[in-house]
Amino acid sequence: MISFNYETDFLLKNEDDVCSWISKVINAEGFKEDEINYVFCDDKYLHKLNVEFLNHDTLTDIISFDYSVGKIIQGDIFISIARVEDNAKDFQTSFIEELHRVIIHGILHYCGYKDKTDVDARVMREKENHYLKQLG
Repeated sequence: MISFNYETDFLLKNEDDVCSWISKVINAEGFKEDEINYVFCDDKYLHKLNVEFLNHDTLTDIISFDYSVGKIIQGDIFISIARVEDNAKDFQTSFIEELHRVIIHGILHYCGYKDKTDVDARVMREKENHYLKQLG
């Protein structure tokens, strides 16, 4: 079950479509969906989590807590709407495309994809692009 929670004024307009898309990605990657919670928040909210749980005193667009067991995907994904807005401007893309990229980025981490090395980041970006095309 995928749920969307809001700690800011933002509201995702196409929740049902995004849920269906996320489920299809999880299945395509050979995993099964369990409880996945998205929390859309502001920079202050996400910064506090970043400091408290990861000891990173920086702003970020996404933090995911992975509770997956084997091939069963579950976790909490926190997304800063302000960071997504800024990233969309920096990368010269639309807000909604950047938001969808971040939404699926968290799921791809749960599926085992990494992004710490250049090679891993390139593979992650290719997967993101592949699945973004399937959404819209």
